[in-house]
Amino acid sequence: MSCLSCAIACMASHSEGGKNKPIYELNLSDSELECRNHITMDSHNHPTPIFCRHCEEPECVYTCMSGAMSKNPDTGYVEYDADKCASCYMCVMNCRYGVLKTDDRSKSKIMKCDMCKDSGIPSCVASCPTGALYMDEEE
Repeated sequence: MSCLSCAIACMASHSEGGKNKPIYELNLSDSELECRNHITMDSHNHPTPIFCRHCEEPECVYTCMSGAMSKNPDTGYVEYDADKCASCYMCVMNCRYGVLKTDDRSKSKIMKCDMCKDSGIPSCVASCPTGALYMDEEE
């Protein structure tokens, strides 16, 4: 059974008020409030969180015709710029891990992990009570 702490922490960190907003203040019926990852069931029927892997050779970046998806050479993170997005969904169709999705409300933006870039450690990792989620930085 999954606790969904990662999903709730993601929603809180990307809501108005940001990472310091207590999760009990989240309005879960707000259509603007979405998690940038998702939970799926694995082959053994166990809940498994699906996150952007910030691939070494990201297909989402290679197939993005507008330049909305890019790989930051300094951090190695795959970044998304909604202002450049043409809503063609080539990135969604070409993500080999099925991580990328459209936003639920407008279906015009891509929802993807931004590694909580302003907080140092992603909220999903910081909030995981069991330590199942962790950062593994390769050199």
